[in-house]
Amino acid sequence: MAATRVWLPAAALLVVAGCSPGDTDGADQPAEVGQHDRTTAPEDVATSPTEDPATAPTEDAVAVPTEEPPPPLQPVTAMASGLEVPWGLVVGEDGSALVGERDSARVWRVSPAGEREPVTTVPGVAADGEGGLLGLAVDPGDGPGAESFYAYATTAGDNRVLRVTPDLVDPEAEPEVETLLEGIPRAGNHNGGRLAFGPDGFLYVTTGDASAGELAQDPGSLGGKILRITPEGEPAPGNPEPGSPVWSLGHRNVQGLGWDAAGRLWASEFGANAWDEVNLIEPGSNYGWPIVEGTGGEPDFVDPVVTWPTSEASPSGLAVGPDGDLYVAALRGESLWRVPLDGVHVGEPERLLAGDYGRLRSVVTGPRETLWVLTSNTFRGDPAEDDDRLLRLADW
Repeated sequence: MAATRVWLPAAALLVVAGCSPGDTDGADQPAEVGQHDRTTAPEDVATSPTEDPATAPTEDAVAVPTEEPPPPLQPVTAMASGLEVPWGLVVGEDGSALVGERDSARVWRVSPAGEREPVTTVPGVAADGEGGLLGLAVDPGDGPGAESFYAYATTAGDNRVLRVTPDLVDPEAEPEVETLLEGIPRAGNHNGGRLAFGPDGFLYVTTGDASAGELAQDPGSLGGKILRITPEGEPAPGNPEPGSPVWSLGHRNVQGLGWDAAGRLWASEFGANAWDEVNLIEPGSNYGWPIVEGTGGEPDFVDPVVTWPTSEASPSGLAVGPDGDLYVAALRGESLWRVPLDGVHVGEPERLLAGDYGRLRSVVTGPRETLWVLTSNTFRGDPAEDDDRLLRLADW
């Protein structure tokens, strides 16, 4: 049997806690969904104007085929359904998506036409509470035909960053797995888990405090941090402390990362009982947890630039949209929050998709000025809602 190459998408730009009630988790063809239903036929191919006989091609000329334009985008399209607790998401430049399921550790590829096919199952994942197969990333330096991807996974003893190379012929075969970084504290809650390659080519990793807040203030612990490592798993050059992967500290449970056009890093973070946050991340800075939640005004800590009551957000994924604004996927808040961004200044957040699709876990940017979102409703156990989806948003 001839080998079939498994395509994995190039990385996009890009972007739940026991104490807070808001951050506890518990048909493959594209279809327009919800109140945004609309049916639009593909654009007609334009006909050629009348040709000038003097310039018309001869019968011997070779016709050069022209590429038919893609069909117009719908406001909301369900690219895949029937997913089970999807978490990690990467969208390639051609509109293909790589989706990971937290509890099953399965990874799927969703084609631009919405056809879903298995890629692999990551071995050694011990799904427990909010842990399991979490963030996914693809190194943009590997190109669009990359065979390997990066994964953040909960094991029986820790959280770790892996590089996974699937079997190109049999998605049921065990993939090759290389452990790049291990020893990240794990627990039933607060595992962090987002992976994203930055514009500097290094891999950024968000970790939770594993329900032990003191770890966030311990520079020797990998818990409660944003880490910056090389694609081989070593501490990246230029980190605040040479030889340490720690980029920033004092975090409770960061699950969203994104860079704006100026190269600045933004992160979304679960609060405890009062305030969820969006922070502008500076290397070596301390964001206050567990001493401060929300805005504290303490000189030793960096205050967030946006806060919400935990009932309105429980922010997981974050992306910088095609318009340059921040978009934050909210679980308990069941919304996509748009945060206007004008340089370093932020405007009043705007609530989008409020209640339309339930809890939202991940958001990333895609081609043709789109946003892609994963829902997170499977844990509820309601058969009517036991159908998580990958949504593509346009004209939002």
